Amino acid sequence: MAAERGAMAAGGAAECGGLEAAVRGHLRVLRERWAWGGRDRGAAAAKPGPAVGGEDAAEEVSALQALPIDVQLYIMSFLSPQDLCRLGCTSCYWRVAVQDPLLWRNFLLRDLPFWTSVDWKSLPAAEIFSKAFSEVSDEALYDYMAAYKKSCPLTRRSLKSGRPRYGAVTSFLQSLVTQSEPRFAMFGPGLEELDDSLVRKMMTCPEILLVAGLPQRQIHGIGSGVSFQLNNNQKFNIVTLYSTTSVERKRAREEQAAVVNKMFYQENSTVGNQQAVQYNVIAQVKKVCQVVDGFIYVANAETRKKHDREEELAHILAMIDPALGPPNRPLLVLSCISHFGVERIPCVYMAHQLQLNLLPRPWMVQDTIAATLSGLLGGIQWLLEEVDCKNAQ
Repeated sequence: MAAERGAMAAGGAAECGGLEAAVRGHLRVLRERWAWGGRDRGAAAAKPGPAVGGEDAAEEVSALQALPIDVQLYIMSFLSPQDLCRLGCTSCYWRVAVQDPLLWRNFLLRDLPFWTSVDWKSLPAAEIFSKAFSEVSDEALYDYMAAYKKSCPLTRRSLKSGRPRYGAVTSFLQSLVTQSEPRFAMFGPGLEELDDSLVRKMMTCPEILLVAGLPQRQIHGIGSGVSFQLNNNQKFNIVTLYSTTSVERKRAREEQAAVVNKMFYQENSTVGNQQAVQYNVIAQVKKVCQVVDGFIYVANAETRKKHDREEELAHILAMIDPALGPPNRPLLVLSCISHFGVERIPCVYMAHQLQLNLLPRPWMVQDTIAATLSGLLGGIQWLLEEVDCKNAQ
């Protein structure tokens, strides 16, 4: 694609202007064709007179199809993925043409850094980022169009909204039965390293998240439980677990020193001929892990700080150890930054850095801003839905 654009630039300003005019003309024809494809063909066929679009439009479309495939791809690269899907519905020819893997790989690599969530069902494969397109053989060519559709949050929302609407009835019936609030354990470096406190904002922002119950229990100064209530009156409880006490965290922040995480302890083990370090949670935290319905991991997504994702994964695995409870409890990762304007790690990259694809349980990564709670409610809603689904099984 870059070579084609370079060749056109070398052709002179007049030639480029002519090509741009031709591209605009062809785009107009394409949009007319899509508009015709969305109409009721049966009604159009029942009316007397010439076909919709006229002979001139048909000739222009035929001329467009006769263009070299490189030029067609160049034209289609200006369109949105939604427009391409509409174009593919107009004829057998365009249904094949719009599936070009190079085109969709470009869309995928361009758009995924801006997606705000990804989950265990939609995470694109790692080879998309690590392998050049020319290194993939035709026999093993990755289906980038399918990957885009599966990963795009807009597509996931449309699929979710198209499901049968018996969930409201089920929720109503469940509300008639007295149930305890779902409980979640929240932990992670994003609770302590950011300039803005996520927990403090959650406690002082009733227009977004209402506090329904004050802290009722303490875990040796490193954790407490708070009940919250969503706008739909659904209540849930979050037990916030810190790496150490508030006094020690404050001192470490003032001295810019590393904090020793007191939630975990290390055990050395031998795997084959190699020494391996395994993390386990302390007894007090273990009791929490045994009774909660899910987990919330607050990751520091700011690019300005160095991160040890290997150690973070080890901490996550220690918390969600199947020996401490049901193995299908969901994990929500809040990929958090302090405030708007801070450069962040995209949620898709965060999922791969934490190697969440290795976890045999439902999980989702949700972009979140601590100062505004942006993205938090979407993540909490997903977590509650997963718990409801698990309880219904």
